[in-house]
Amino acid sequence: MPVERISRLPPRARTQRDEHYDAATICLHWLTAALVAILWTLGQVTGWVLRGPFRSGLWSTHVALGLLLAVVLTMRILWRASFGSVLPPADAGVLNWLAKATHYALYLLLLGVVGLGIANASYRGSDLFGVLTLPQFGSGDAATARDINSWHEWAANLTVLAALFHATAALGHHYIWHDHLIGRMRLPENR
Repeated sequence: MPVERISRLPPRARTQRDEHYDAATICLHWLTAALVAILWTLGQVTGWVLRGPFRSGLWSTHVALGLLLAVVLTMRILWRASFGSVLPPADAGVLNWLAKATHYALYLLLLGVVGLGIANASYRGSDLFGVLTLPQFGSGDAATARDINSWHEWAANLTVLAALFHATAALGHHYIWHDHLIGRMRLPENR
């Protein structure tokens, strides 16, 4: 974009356009989003598949990607707490409070979903691809396993709803307010 065009932008849009999170924060953000989308989709459709090796493979993939999400989420929290970029808030007042609340809710829900997923796989003693068996903790009681699974599903659905709210807000900033906030999570071409 030519310099003269940037200077005609409102000050808020001009500063937002120039602000980016660091590359690690951006990559961890989009990796988290992709993993959540894939895991939620696998969780929804795997139950429709007839029991057998293909279904077992889908569940193994779900568990393995869930463990990967646990690692990515841990890296993301550690990176954010120590080295990650801190940008000024895009909004003030209620909108800033709502943005912070949404981000904290997403982190808490992700931690809950991952924790419940690990508890679910561990309680059942899940078999991964017929190669690795996770150690079984607990008695394996079917009612308890259903309860843990139900909590995991609820947390996953709430996480997806919070993520959709987060994405809708980002798109609102982009298409309604035209403040280029969404560009903060895009790797700039010239770094």
